[in-house]
Amino acid sequence: MRTLGTNPATTKGLGLFRIRLIVGLGNPGPRYVRTRHNVGANFVCALAERFGIRLHEESRFKGRIGRGAVAGADDIRLLVPSIFMNLSGESVGAMARFYKFDPAEILVAYDEMAFEPGVLRLRSGGGDNGHNGIKSVTEGLGNDREFHRLRIGVGHPGSPELVTAFLTSHTMPEADRLLVESSLLIEKQVLSDMLAGEMQKAMNALHAPLLDEEEEG
Repeated sequence: MRTLGTNPATTKGLGLFRIRLIVGLGNPGPRYVRTRHNVGANFVCALAERFGIRLHEESRFKGRIGRGAVAGADDIRLLVPSIFMNLSGESVGAMARFYKFDPAEILVAYDEMAFEPGVLRLRSGGGDNGHNGIKSVTEGLGNDREFHRLRIGVGHPGSPELVTAFLTSHTMPEADRLLVESSLLIEKQVLSDMLAGEMQKAMNALHAPLLDEEEEG
C-alpha cells in the first residue's frame, strides 16, 4: 500500500505526488506525424521545444527522452516512445522501473475521440476506455492505473468502422490541426500546477471554458 508523504518526490506537507515524467503517445515514423493518433507525442515534442529540452533516442527505453525544467519545475523527464502505440507500455514501464517512478508521478498525453479538437481534459487514474496505448501503459506499470492522463480532443468519425483510418491514416484538416496545436499551448501556471501534483487546480483551469459554455446553453 502506498504511503503518501514518505516519498521524496511528494509535495512537502501536502502528500501530493509531483509529476516527474511526461509521456506523449503516438506511432513511429513520418507517415503518422500529422495524424490524430500522434497528438500526444506532438504535445511532448512541443513541450521540449518550448522549454529548450533536447530529445534524443535511448534504446534501453525504446524511445526519445529528455530532461530539464518545465514551467518552473526542475528535473522533469520527457518520453516519446519509438514503438507502436499498442506497445507503449514497454517504453514507459522500462523508464519507470529504471528511475523508480511511482505511477502517480507520471503524466501520459494521448488522443481522445470523446472530445472535439481544441478540448483538453485532465484525469487521474481510471480505465483505458478502449485506448490501446493507455491499456499498454497500464500493463507496463504493473496494472497500476494511478498515473495521470492528459486527454487531447481529436473528434470522432461518427462510425466505429471508420475509427482506425480516422486516427492513423488521415491527416488532420488544417482547421482541426490549428485547434489542437493551440490547445497544447497550456498556460505556464496551469502546467506548474499539474507538475506540482495540484491536479484539481489544473483541472479547474483546463475544464472551465467548456463548463462556461454548458452553463450558457
